[in-house]
Amino acid sequence: MQSIDGLQPTDGVGSDPVDDPEVTGTRTTGAPVVDKARRRLAAASFLIGAVAVSTLFAVGAWQRRWIADDGLIVLRTLRNLFAGNGPVFNAGERVEANTSTAWTYLLWFWAWVTDGQLEYVALWVALVCSVAAIPIAMYGSARLYGNRLGGITGDGWTLLLPFGAIIYIAIPPARDFATSGLENGLCIFWAAVLWCQLVAWARRGPQTTRRASAATLALAFTAGLAPLVRPELTVFGGLVLLLVFFAPLGWKMRLGVAVVAGALPVGYQIFRMGYYALLVPNPAVAKDASGAKWEQGFAYLTNLFGPYVLLLPVVMVVVAGVILVVGARLRADAATSTADPTTVDPDRSRLGVLSARLQSSTAVVSVVIVAGLILIVYWMRQGGDFMHGRVLLVPLFVTLLPLMVVPLTIPAHLGAALGRRRAAQESVIDDEPEPVEVSPAERRRTRVGLAGAVAMAGLWITVLVWGISTHANVLPNAGIDIGRSGIVDERRFYVTNMGNENPVTAEDYLAYPRMSAMVEKIDKYREDGGVILPSFNYDEWYVAQLPAVMPKGAERQVTVYFLNLGMTSMNAPLDVRVIDQMGLAYPLAAHTERLEDGRIGHDKILPSEWVVAEAGAYPRKPVLPGYLDEDLVRQAQVALQCPETKDRFASFEGPWSLTRFKHNLKQAFTFNSYRIQREPEYEIARCGLEMPPPVNPE
Repeated sequence: MQSIDGLQPTDGVGSDPVDDPEVTGTRTTGAPVVDKARRRLAAASFLIGAVAVSTLFAVGAWQRRWIADDGLIVLRTLRNLFAGNGPVFNAGERVEANTSTAWTYLLWFWAWVTDGQLEYVALWVALVCSVAAIPIAMYGSARLYGNRLGGITGDGWTLLLPFGAIIYIAIPPARDFATSGLENGLCIFWAAVLWCQLVAWARRGPQTTRRASAATLALAFTAGLAPLVRPELTVFGGLVLLLVFFAPLGWKMRLGVAVVAGALPVGYQIFRMGYYALLVPNPAVAKDASGAKWEQGFAYLTNLFGPYVLLLPVVMVVVAGVILVVGARLRADAATSTADPTTVDPDRSRLGVLSARLQSSTAVVSVVIVAGLILIVYWMRQGGDFMHGRVLLVPLFVTLLPLMVVPLTIPAHLGAALGRRRAAQESVIDDEPEPVEVSPAERRRTRVGLAGAVAMAGLWITVLVWGISTHANVLPNAGIDIGRSGIVDERRFYVTNMGNENPVTAEDYLAYPRMSAMVEKIDKYREDGGVILPSFNYDEWYVAQLPAVMPKGAERQVTVYFLNLGMTSMNAPLDVRVIDQMGLAYPLAAHTERLEDGRIGHDKILPSEWVVAEAGAYPRKPVLPGYLDEDLVRQAQVALQCPETKDRFASFEGPWSLTRFKHNLKQAFTFNSYRIQREPEYEIARCGLEMPPPVNPE
């Protein structure tokens, strides 16, 4: 673990950048050298803590293993990829139904390598990424504090204790979404790797060796992956790239950083625009980032903080941060007092000093904390999510990165804190050590170090006790009652409704209401086709049948229209079209206006009459299911003739060609913001079309 303490003596959290040798040209000569015994103690304490926390997290995540309904959505895309239909959700429709591009292709790669069942591939990849993220993040923090070994006086005994890592793994949703089939594990793994690279970059300083240049380019590549991991993580990756770009680099290196960081995401963005005709994944349109829902966002934050008394560890984190900043400042001041002032470079420009400050631990920690807080505010503005805690886990993890471990240093000479003399290190007479008078400054630093150690120990014990006492807490009634907030403990909800503690496969979800009946209905109408719609009876589905004589060129196909897109699509054959009211995989629904008072994450609900009209089902009763409105179906048929809507359908349904690719590239900007009215009569008015007469005029 030699790399833990390999930082420069003045490169620490809270250290004054003016005292950094790379900033001022000074060489700090007064910093004490930490001996091997102290380094080994720090390394051993880190290793024990990392193994313990990672093991507990792995065990907890495995006990709560599951694949969420939304986690099954990406697997439908994998099935189509392996079937040769391309990266689509429904064969013949170029729709990107997955928010995380990187997660889609990571699962595709491991499914191809292992040839395993897709559900278990998703489970294990998510679990490995989640668990691996913890020790990686802790290692980055350990390297950050490597220069703090020895404390303020430099000769103390330092333990590197898990801190933020305990907070994260103690939160039940963190263990729920360590599997789930969603991309949370990949997100925190990416953040942890980027954090380690960023810390290493800060400690290197402005080196120009090939190895340093390669490491900087690797950092840029990782940061550039942000929009492919999840679009909002561009905030984190973008701030890191700005930090690196404006740090001391030659212009050739800056150009290299830009190229390496942008090559993959920009290349994929061009593909996305030409293939899917959108600037973002289709779920981003379906969940619509326009408009603020601050009240719902605060409710979502409270929903996470309340059951676990999360405010307590947050306060502990703030206090620990203050202690570390003060300690770093005192250590830097002590080192500066012994530095040689004659080595200051008078030719260093103010701009050069400012640029060099960017490549310091202080700047790195600031960027990470700011990125985490911005992400938290972003999700609060969005109103959060319907899954308890899910979207706040990654921002919380990012914000905690600098404090994943904390240094706890016990001063070597406690007597100095009490005003006693200490023994000299060299003998004076007859090889007998002579007591040395402790200076007031040294006594003061030792006392401050002791007080800091006691305070840090208290904080660590408090967080540990909090974690033990709250790790098993649950969200009240979340397993059976969604409530007015619309937020649900997703795992408990499905476990409760299916009676299965660890639902993993699509077959497990056949125990969910309606699923078995849906499979039977698909088999019955596989040849004739039709639109299968849910009824209020869990054992029955309605069917809007296709006409006896199909229009020229039209094919008979079964379409399933249901909210739970994952379990539905994974229990349906690939020649069955599966779409949803929200529009995750159905552009028509995705391009409707957002409902102001809709349930968060479900605030786009397309009336079933649209699907009946778009699928070409017979629009009249008694063939048409009784609860559907014949007039609305007829109005939807007319509304679908809106020129912009027809262009949108052509962009993802039309034959794939170079001409279509170029056409989609141009229209992607327009389609991204294109919205239709969910009520057909209003859509007819918006498009200037003629309202059809009533089917049954009175």
